[in-house]
Amino acid sequence: MSEKYQLKKRVSVVVPLPLAKKYDYSVPQDQNIPQPGTFVRVPFSGQKVIGIVWDEENTESENCKNICPESKLKDIETIYDFPPLSKQNRDLITWTSNYTYNPIGSVAKMAFSVEDVFLKQEETYGYIRGNEDEIPKNFKWTEARQKVFINSDSNPLNMSELARKAGVSSAVVKGMVEAGVLKKQILKSVKFENPISDFKNVDLSEEQKKCADELCNDIGKGFSVTVLNGVTGSGKTEVYFEAIAKALREHKQVLIMLPEISLTGQWLRRFKERFGVMPAQWHSDLSMMVKRETWKSIINNEVQVVAGARSALFLPYNNLGLIIVDEEHDASYKQEDMVLYQARDIAVVRAKISNIPIILASATPSLETMVNVQNKKYKELILSSRFGQAQMPKINLIDMRRFPPIKYGENKNMSFISPILIDQMKETLSNNEQILLFLNRRGYAPLVLCRKCGFRFQCKNCSSWLVEHRYKNGTQLVCHHCGYHIDKPCACPECNSEDSFSACGPGVERIMEEINFLFPDARKLSISTDLNATASTMSNLMKQIYDHEVDIIVGTQILTKGHHFPDLTLVGVIDADLGLLGGDLRAGERTYQMLDQVSGRAGREKKLGQVFLQTYNPDVPVMQALQNSDKNLFYETEITDRKALSYPPFGKLASILISSPKDLLAQKFAVDIKNVFPKKVGTRLLGPSAAQMAYLRNLYRYRLLLQTKKDINLQALLHEWLDNVKVPSGVQLRVDVDPYSFG
Repeated sequence: MSEKYQLKKRVSVVVPLPLAKKYDYSVPQDQNIPQPGTFVRVPFSGQKVIGIVWDEENTESENCKNICPESKLKDIETIYDFPPLSKQNRDLITWTSNYTYNPIGSVAKMAFSVEDVFLKQEETYGYIRGNEDEIPKNFKWTEARQKVFINSDSNPLNMSELARKAGVSSAVVKGMVEAGVLKKQILKSVKFENPISDFKNVDLSEEQKKCADELCNDIGKGFSVTVLNGVTGSGKTEVYFEAIAKALREHKQVLIMLPEISLTGQWLRRFKERFGVMPAQWHSDLSMMVKRETWKSIINNEVQVVAGARSALFLPYNNLGLIIVDEEHDASYKQEDMVLYQARDIAVVRAKISNIPIILASATPSLETMVNVQNKKYKELILSSRFGQAQMPKINLIDMRRFPPIKYGENKNMSFISPILIDQMKETLSNNEQILLFLNRRGYAPLVLCRKCGFRFQCKNCSSWLVEHRYKNGTQLVCHHCGYHIDKPCACPECNSEDSFSACGPGVERIMEEINFLFPDARKLSISTDLNATASTMSNLMKQIYDHEVDIIVGTQILTKGHHFPDLTLVGVIDADLGLLGGDLRAGERTYQMLDQVSGRAGREKKLGQVFLQTYNPDVPVMQALQNSDKNLFYETEITDRKALSYPPFGKLASILISSPKDLLAQKFAVDIKNVFPKKVGTRLLGPSAAQMAYLRNLYRYRLLLQTKKDINLQALLHEWLDNVKVPSGVQLRVDVDPYSFG
């Protein structure tokens, strides 16, 4: 290397921007060369950004075209005194970037998404709701203010965080503070206590103990993947708690991934009962201050156990010894925005990089996981029966063609529950037991139309119908994709007919209306993500159900898994066929998993449970497998179908989504990139065609689907095809490797 390149010490830095390159920076003369993984502040394109040193001094030859000339090198401005991001974490970022076809800068950003840790810390405070009796009587409630109030329950947030969480402007929050509805509260520093491995000894069944011993035996012995496949209520959590205890005794960090924050309340209580303290948590419901302190404590190895959502996977662990993915089948592990990745699969890669065991726990493992078990890549441990005296519930199919609902009520329009299920509900209530009615559809009705002219309310930003919601302060029509909403008018905008609207189909609000008519004296509760948004709210509601302060619960998918209610003996599924619609390659799998999971809420203790699935297709394989409790039948049928079509896991898929505010521009670019696709044996490119949601958030959308045989290097093909494509101004190109959603 020539003398001029030896004048300055240089390092390569990854910046947290959607850029695939690393950038050279010089190290100030009075500083030592920072080791790889060091966090630094650097100037970049007129701004200051936090970056990560990726390589040591650049030793490329003088003739290398990519080397930055000495005259253009900029100095690192700040070298932070944090432990460096470990090679294992950096290798995970590199692997994820390569596999998912995302720029390394976008993936790296997930490893230090809390930029507050790099700022000088001052005393911080947040806002929390005051007592309801202290709210001024003349305070005017608006929809925006109600959203803020719902999201300000027990976790103080600063003004911008609270506004962002509620989806309103900061001015709304400020107005509520000035009115005295929200109270100022100083945020205390977060302290993490170490869990005690033997805080409480748990009596396990012989089957549970055998599985626990095998999991414990894997700790400290390198990489392995174990599928803990247990029926609902079999005690999977208590079993993998024993593996956590073993990792704690060996002074290792443990990551437990949970699919939804709604699961954390009851799960956290069980963790504290077993280990004496709460684990550190990581999810979107936390304040920035809590996230900041958690991040710092993890990188300094002051936190032993982290329980979190998918983003917890990229936290800066330096001593990880065990990963657990609970409800590993859950589709919410697939991130559908920003960097698109499947957290369960990336977790397996993280375990392999770190040479540690990983446990995948589920009552209904994903098809990909079961194929890996069949191919001996994963080990399987089976919990075949429920713990103690609890028995699996009996699953019954109600053929809605033979036993349709009876119309009743003032307008003869409340008719979504079969008489068979109503009779069972009456009997259950007479026995002082609880009922869960499940419908995976929010709102009151998914479609509103005019009976006179057929007019339907459609979102102005999306190609979707507006969903009717009946709130306390009035009825609104809402888009579940972009949030657009309007008050429901009295007259049809098309033909001006008054009182001509018909609500088509039920949502949970409409089912609750029917329940109020049928069982006026029962204690009732409706639960869905738009009604009960926060983790703390959900935790309180789950406690109400657990303590039998509620008789009938009407809920969506948020209630299908992870919850244990001793007195809940009857589960009724209003529309069991709903998930089979739409042509998704995983539709059957998701439907089976969802219905099996919600069925598992019934009869989890001494009282026998029953499940009734209302269906118009009782003979399809999914329904037959559920009725006969024959999981193997379902998997065999699904595997046969996937293999015949070379769909994952027997082939590979990548979705290429083109979007633009201009329809013709998006359509033309989609055709243009199809024309430059490098055709190869074992590959097939479908499309372009309009996406299922052809117009979303003011963007026109076209999709191409790349399908290849399993032995094709999909990532290399994507690079060969798309790396040199110039995306026109006003067009977005998004690649989704292993897509889960085709909307």
